[in-house]
Amino acid sequence: MRPAARPTPAEAAGDPGLFGPDSVTWRVHADPVAGIAGLRALLLQALHPLAMAGVDQHSRFRADPWGRLTTTAEFVATTTFGPTDEALALAARVRGVHRRVRGVDPETGGSYAASDTDLLRWVHCCLVDSFLSTAQRAGAPLTPADADEYVREQVRAAELVGVPAADAPSSRAELQDALEGYRPVLRSSAASREVVGRVVAPPMPLLLALATPAAPLWASTAGLALATLPSWALRLHGVPRPLLLAPAADAATTAALRALRAGVGGLQRAVPVLREPPSLRQARERLAGAGEAARERTQEDRSASHR
Repeated sequence: MRPAARPTPAEAAGDPGLFGPDSVTWRVHADPVAGIAGLRALLLQALHPLAMAGVDQHSRFRADPWGRLTTTAEFVATTTFGPTDEALALAARVRGVHRRVRGVDPETGGSYAASDTDLLRWVHCCLVDSFLSTAQRAGAPLTPADADEYVREQVRAAELVGVPAADAPSSRAELQDALEGYRPVLRSSAASREVVGRVVAPPMPLLLALATPAAPLWASTAGLALATLPSWALRLHGVPRPLLLAPAADAATTAALRALRAGVGGLQRAVPVLREPPSLRQARERLAGAGEAARERTQEDRSASHR
């Protein structure tokens, strides 16, 4: 089979990507609290011992946590807002990496392969649940129908990394059932505890840590992401929360998320360059360029018809 031809510049200019500007995915992934959601997803993913063993043994997360976080953010941004060919090419590279990641978890003795559908499904469910629940909790204007549509749209994202569409949840109810089904195998491990430590207090250049508020600001941000986890996940991470204090803690977390979303939103409105993530801005420019080109062609056609 011959490989598909790359789109021409004109075709690429009108490419809405895998989801498009009318999708709920664009709204959720561009929300001001999307960064918190990404951290939450990583903290939740770390509770699966086999998934965590793969990260611990085959990535540079211990030495370069910033690189790991950046790579994940770039994958979400490209597959959400990027041109279709770029999104598919990146997904193919990720699947290629996963095929080479195999090993044994030293604590459970279980073997793993990063290309295993069940592990990929776990990672996918953590991402979808984190982006959706964080946006909802922060006050994003999402109806129940919007939330179900977001989960359904994300079936495409699951397929990108190798999860068959039939195995991916396509509604909020299916998503919660899927997460619940993993509960018996989830546990804290030495690797997961190190992940929490690296997420909350990642290594920073000494001058940056001492001369700027970067360290405490990051710690408070990561701490907020940790607080958004469900109570059972916090217990597994060794962050017990007395039952009587849970409602107050949840209310405080929700209030902090809403304040963060309002504050970032206000900053975005005040500073034009911050109004949208760069990947979203580029996507809008790509589509706007296609519209302008179409208008120019229409004008040329009309001029020709009057000659």
